Amino acid sequence: MDRMAENTDSRDPLTEKIIGFAIDVHRVLGPGLLESAYEECLCHELKEHRIAFERQVPLPVIYKKVRLDCGYRMDLVVERTSIVEIKTVERLLPVHEAQLLTHLKLGA
Repeated sequence: MDRMAENTDSRDPLTEKIIGFAIDVHRVLGPGLLESAYEECLCHELKEHRIAFERQVPLPVIYKKVRLDCGYRMDLVVERTSIVEIKTVERLLPVHEAQLLTHLKLGA
């Protein structure tokens, strides 16, 4: 089994829907817009399909048991279970993966 098929098989139905909506948004809009445009359109898709989500969710940093608002935000939290980080880059880099892993760690 190739890697892509393996990854597809392990996704849950909500993840599949979110990815499908994101692909639809990108097909319609194409590349080159700001992240905010893609976010707005993805939110429209989620609303249309009655999927609960929150936008620009604050993500505080806990430093020595003190909660600090450092301005970090998660682009979307869908159904309180999935974080969507929208990127308008030519390719994903290790720093993008590190950012999402940090969001997961801070949000735990």
